[in-house]
Amino acid sequence: MNANQPTPVAHVPAGRVVARTTPLDLPDAATDPGALLDLLPADSPLSWVRRGDGIVAWGELARIEVGGDGQFAHAEQAWTRLLRTMTVHDDVRAPGTGPVAFGSFSFDPASPAGGTLVVPRVVVGRRGPLAWVTTLAEEDDDAPRPTLAELLRVGAAPVTSPGPVTYTDGSLTPEAWLDVVADAVARIRDGAVDKVVLARDVRARTTRPVDPRHLLARLAERFAGCWTFSVDGLVGATPELLVRSEKGLVISRVLAGTVRRTGDDDADLARAAHLSHSSKDLEEHEYAVSSVAQALTPFCTSTNVPETPFVLHLPNVLHLATDVTGVLAPPGASSLALADALAPTAAVCGTPTAVARDLIREIEHLDRARYAGAVGWLGADGDGEWGIGLRSAELDPEDPHELRLFAGCGIVAASVPDDELAETEAKLEPMRYALGG
Repeated sequence: MNANQPTPVAHVPAGRVVARTTPLDLPDAATDPGALLDLLPADSPLSWVRRGDGIVAWGELARIEVGGDGQFAHAEQAWTRLLRTMTVHDDVRAPGTGPVAFGSFSFDPASPAGGTLVVPRVVVGRRGPLAWVTTLAEEDDDAPRPTLAELLRVGAAPVTSPGPVTYTDGSLTPEAWLDVVADAVARIRDGAVDKVVLARDVRARTTRPVDPRHLLARLAERFAGCWTFSVDGLVGATPELLVRSEKGLVISRVLAGTVRRTGDDDADLARAAHLSHSSKDLEEHEYAVSSVAQALTPFCTSTNVPETPFVLHLPNVLHLATDVTGVLAPPGASSLALADALAPTAAVCGTPTAVARDLIREIEHLDRARYAGAVGWLGADGDGEWGIGLRSAELDPEDPHELRLFAGCGIVAASVPDDELAETEAKLEPMRYALGG
């Protein structure tokens, strides 16, 4: 794909499509979906799950590929055209029912990774006591329809672990990355930019082929409060919600400012107290919150931005966090349009955003691909959930033994390179854990 020439449509059915959503009777063991992730096949699983709720999917009915500037808008235009070819029977009518598309988009529109919307053939969802299954098929498809029991047995193949894993340097050695951070700090102090977020990658090679379900299960178990995702080869568990749009209400969870946990409860409480008063981390967090609030304001009749952040406790790190909320102005932008307006936030790019992105292109020496880009799902009504693709790994489509792990951190004038390297190591822990046995 040429990153400068958007290609808004790749593979879609030629005729009409029928989408059917039916409820699942949870008390009935024969139709209870149980753990959503347990349903997934090893081949190209699609997932967006948090604390057991969410949607999982498999099979590919359609694929929309985009690249370059305007990738979100072009993806939405193609999705809208595809919806016009669908006949929808939705007996549940809840967020995530009806036809949905899973998507992931590159952090930088100039990246050859581009963006993709995948429209699956089977979706199973769960939201508290409510559960459902959606199937999509071409109207003239005469193939026998699988039974519900057959649909829910799709993930029955045993999950395999990747075995011993070897890690090697990615685009830069740790020592070279320290020099990049020092360069960024010097430029910030010279006034070139207020904040810039720098990422690094680490390569992993597994003994056995990677089964994405192994990664998803371990991430969901240890990081239940995060959104565990798998879309088009990007797998991870993000703690940062770029935007959720549901019935006219929007929310964005902003994270910026991080310290590593020690494993000792008393020590971690002390670290949390220090984090909440750290001028360096509060400055970094303020830039991120401001960028989100400013991006949402044109779409909302009102927004609410808490005055002070709270400390989000994750198994490996502590984050300063703020939930920015708003009420959409009618007729209401889609979740994908909101994601377009928000991405990239200062939490993953910097301030001012355009200047920070140019600096990243100049000094980072890394194609982030879809790391730190938007990842999530979109429904037929435009509502959906989009996270920032953090705590993630990119599976190599050519070699099932190869992955790239990513981590990044915000750099401000007070940043110390060695401390920032340590922060990236802490943020690599979730994917290292996911690869473990």
